[in-house]
Amino acid sequence: MDELWPPPSPEVADAIRSLCQRLMSKTDAMIDALTPPTLVAQNDPALLADASLAEEDRELNRSDLVQWLTANVQQPGRRVEPYVGPRATAYINVLVSRGIAPDFVGAWRVALGMGWRRWLEECAAEFTDRDLLVDVLDVSAKSLVQYALDSVLALREASLAAAMGNADAEAIALIQLIAGGAPMAQDLAEGRLHYRMGRCHTGLVLWIDDPRHVDALDLAVAAVSTPASDRSTLVARASTTSRWIWLSGANIPDPYQVEQAMATAPGVRGAVGRPGHGLEGFRSSHQDALAAQALVNRLTSDRQFTAYADVELIDALTKDRAGARRFVINTLGPLAEADPALRQALLTYVQCGFNTTRAAAALYVHRNTVERRVSRANELSAVKVEDNPAHLAAALLVLDIAPGILATASN
Repeated sequence: MDELWPPPSPEVADAIRSLCQRLMSKTDAMIDALTPPTLVAQNDPALLADASLAEEDRELNRSDLVQWLTANVQQPGRRVEPYVGPRATAYINVLVSRGIAPDFVGAWRVALGMGWRRWLEECAAEFTDRDLLVDVLDVSAKSLVQYALDSVLALREASLAAAMGNADAEAIALIQLIAGGAPMAQDLAEGRLHYRMGRCHTGLVLWIDDPRHVDALDLAVAAVSTPASDRSTLVARASTTSRWIWLSGANIPDPYQVEQAMATAPGVRGAVGRPGHGLEGFRSSHQDALAAQALVNRLTSDRQFTAYADVELIDALTKDRAGARRFVINTLGPLAEADPALRQALLTYVQCGFNTTRAAAALYVHRNTVERRVSRANELSAVKVEDNPAHLAAALLVLDIAPGILATASN
């Protein structure tokens, strides 16, 4: 790439190199701060609704940050060439195939503002020599701004290349339209997707956290898509790390049979929506599954399989993480930090309609054990089961899905 400004002095170069080396150990925190506002700035609801796409966007941000820091360790203060690697290329291909056109300029404008503010703070804390500080800021500003311009151009070129080479774009774009609620004739959708719409549908999202487990993801897709005489399956490649699946048939598929099928694919996680009928059911079940996936990712839960019907209340409660944390603490009191077996016994007891025998069977323990645990848990809880079982069950469910929520002081 052409150099557009003179190289820095050795002293300035050493200062930039030293600062970038130190920031390399802080990339996780920096990306955590950058990702939410840049995601919003891209002004596309599909990115906010799909947790797998949001994660790919986060990895793109990480790649951009690491590329600039690494380049400035090797050649401080020089023009940095953007790197659009295999994972970023695959992500761009998915966006294009789904008709998603993020505002990369808007995202980079936000990222540049936040990044420059962080860089100013680090420089001000590090350099007491005024002349050195001015020189470092001068050359690093040139490098950062040019990197943003070059990166936007590289993303546009990658998007154009993807648009020219995507053979499956029409089918995936049609799925995106239906899932997004666009008006659609049923016979048109069926003809193009080769999938029957006038039946009951169950929407699934399968995904992996590590792209290296893509083979396991394909195995899981095959396992849950096993053909049946009265069932049809539609699979869409939503991203490099996730798949959208619809199962339809005369009978509603049992989500827990899907969970059992997935057990053969370690590292793969799944979310299932409530069943629905026709085009509207196709859409609503899919949106449920996406919401369950987003809940699991938002709460950094390690759950392998989540049915939205089981967590819909928790989804609403935990949109405000700090508020959810206060709700759990205020409801459970000392029980929130007690033995998890006590909380599980009390939750199961409530879910089983306050029936000790049924709870014991669900927990595979003696009913006397359930009685002891429930009694002890109720003693510890700030809200008693006899006073407000609904609040108590909700708080226990939040903690069951996201045990780490208590460690968050504020958000």
